[in-house]
Amino acid sequence: TRRLLGSMRSDVEYSPVGEGLGMRDFRLYVWLRRVAVMATHITSLGLTLVVSLLSRPGTSLFSWHPMCMSVAYCLCMTEGILLFSAEGSLFCFKSRKIKVRLHWFCQALVLIAAVTGLCFIVGSKNVSELQHLASWHSLLGVCTLTATALQAACGICLIFPKLLCLSCPSARLKLYHATCGLVVYLLATVTVMSAMFTDWFQAAVKGVAWWAFLLLPLFPALVVMSQITNAYLPRKKLTS
Repeated sequence: TRRLLGSMRSDVEYSPVGEGLGMRDFRLYVWLRRVAVMATHITSLGLTLVVSLLSRPGTSLFSWHPMCMSVAYCLCMTEGILLFSAEGSLFCFKSRKIKVRLHWFCQALVLIAAVTGLCFIVGSKNVSELQHLASWHSLLGVCTLTATALQAACGICLIFPKLLCLSCPSARLKLYHATCGLVVYLLATVTVMSAMFTDWFQAAVKGVAWWAFLLLPLFPALVVMSQITNAYLPRKKLTS
């Protein structure tokens, strides 16, 4: 009987998060994810502070535009998504209901700050008599703002499905919302990176520092992409 049981156990494929080496690998993976999420918190806050200092808000109408947009997309949108991170959320001990409400609050701040930044850049160009939508950065910015507004509408549908008489299942709505949110975040990342090519930023930052700032937004984007795909992509079930 013991030989039979031994042969049966040897034929079973254990999960890689089991005992022994698999468990150590899993713990290392979780630790690396926690480090990555905490580094994303620091990166988003640091990038927002640096852009705000470089723009010197109050010196001109334009000076408020980079600050508002960095607060909206580098800080508020990133933190609004990382609220649901299992590895490094600043509110990991709160219930999901509270996290969802904080997510609404962060995304509302994204819209408010983004619209405010849009008003300042429009006013600045009108005062300076400069042409609107004359660069790739401005075109990408309009696309990002439009996608942000559509994503907010999608979020409202998720909050009030019965009120809006939606027949789509809640799980599918959440999947659509997360997928659209990832698209919006990646689009915002490209828009932020395109801002590094503007005359204003290239005059303020040069050399190796410019390359560092150009690549810096990619790190939070990778962490956010990993979080959303791990949460919503179908997973294989382990069978023995």
